[in-house]
Amino acid sequence: MNIAVAVKVVPDDQDIVVASDRTLDYSKAHQIVSEYDLNAIEAATLLAEATGATLYAISASNAKADDLKVKKSILSRGPAELRLIADDAFQFADARTTARALAKLVEGIGDVDLIVCGDGSADMYAGQVDVQLAAELGLPVINAVTSLKLEDGAVVVERTLPDVVEEIEVPLPAVVAVTPECAFPRIAGMREILAAGKKPTTVTSAADAGVDTTPAVEIASITAPELAERKRQVFDMKNDGDFDAFAAAVAAAVRP
Repeated sequence: MNIAVAVKVVPDDQDIVVASDRTLDYSKAHQIVSEYDLNAIEAATLLAEATGATLYAISASNAKADDLKVKKSILSRGPAELRLIADDAFQFADARTTARALAKLVEGIGDVDLIVCGDGSADMYAGQVDVQLAAELGLPVINAVTSLKLEDGAVVVERTLPDVVEEIEVPLPAVVAVTPECAFPRIAGMREILAAGKKPTTVTSAADAGVDTTPAVEIASITAPELAERKRQVFDMKNDGDFDAFAAAVAAAVRP
């Protein structure tokens, strides 16, 4: 049995610089694994460990994703192999473009029984790659998964909704997208990090992989949100009534 987990490498948001015109400068940002994909890696790793399946990590990310530290971060968390398309065409790629690339990687592996995705990427968070990937591969898809297990040629998932918990059985092969609650990421130890450097990794460009990067969506701009004007209210707890005034001001600010 083969399982693939989709992983996106993104700039660390702590390193992104916001200019005066609200544009974003990514030039000095370190590359990290998207936070939501860490949950997906853990969920897929637990399944692979329980079933003896081979776990592949697949990724279509920007050119800086071809970084030894980033690759070890992925492989030290459980995957046996990493297949990566590192190309700046995927820095702000829409979901369909990303899905086309991931589908190429899945097809390159061969028979893949289950593909696990995160809720969304930490940068664009479109939440559409899982359904677009399933469409490219002609597979069933289920998202918002909070629990999953493999049983007799099917994946059995739970979806926790506001008023009910759904249990759904999906025949394999299939695509699932897990929520952060599905599995909490492990912290890799030194042994796992050293072993990760010896695991097979394939890195290619979009052109060499034969991926069409023609966008389906045109991005007009990417800017930081406008800062709200501060009220500059000052409360001194030494003054009678200021505590109540402070509490009332906070309540008014958070009340819908």
